[in-house]
Amino acid sequence: MEELLKTEIWNGKSIADYLTLDMMVSVIGSIASAIAILVIALLVSGWISRRIRGIGENHAKLDDTLFNFLSNIARYVVMAFAILFVLNTFGIQTTSMVAAIGAAGLAIGLALQGTLSNVAAGVMLILFRPIKVGDFVEINDKSGTVKDVTLNFVEMASLSNTQVIVPNSEVWGNTITNYSVYPTRRAEWTFGVGYGVNLAKAEQVIRDTIMADERAHADPEPFIQVTNLGGSSVDFLVRVWCDRTEYFAFRADMTRKVKEALDEADIDIPYPTRTIISEAS
Repeated sequence: MEELLKTEIWNGKSIADYLTLDMMVSVIGSIASAIAILVIALLVSGWISRRIRGIGENHAKLDDTLFNFLSNIARYVVMAFAILFVLNTFGIQTTSMVAAIGAAGLAIGLALQGTLSNVAAGVMLILFRPIKVGDFVEINDKSGTVKDVTLNFVEMASLSNTQVIVPNSEVWGNTITNYSVYPTRRAEWTFGVGYGVNLAKAEQVIRDTIMADERAHADPEPFIQVTNLGGSSVDFLVRVWCDRTEYFAFRADMTRKVKEALDEADIDIPYPTRTIISEAS
């Protein structure tokens, strides 16, 4: 066999020389093909990534965070397929490799199912946008102003300006109360007056006091009615609409002003009392 390979067959070159040359040409061709595949993959992945990101940037109603995330995923997918093609050009069998990667991915997915559930919930939050930055919300008994919505968690600032981090799975899987969606809110109070008070007069004092404030809306019409006969008072339920941004200040101010107005009108505001009688020994 060695003598056959050393046999000169053309211009003084042996079969071994031609085999070596063929191998070099094959390797160079594979390297060139791999470089071409990687270059094309980089160009294609960049173009797809920019197109997806542009969708979010060109539409104000769509969230940029989601489309940035999708653009990165698309780029990684294209590059992953490109790497598989490169391996094939060098004669490496990728079938078993893909199976191994799939098994590893399944194991990693099971180990990180909590994190992946947060990411999935984050995608839904960003896509459907039940909350957005600046909203005042209540989620799972936690309330505050939304500061950021990421793929893993929602960051809020509480009323005392402390940071509250809520995992996305808890946000998407629970009831969300968003106080910032509608432009108006209905403020509500309960004012109690004594049983001997003229109810018509008390109602008028309450109405005049609240409706004199410029923050109170006349439309829809305010609701001021007696709704309960308590153990020591007749209770008025009062509901008045105001702008959402004025709600807390308006509600607090009117609580004090109505109390002061009832005092000025000599309208009794009762409170529960208890008399203790002790028997003389």
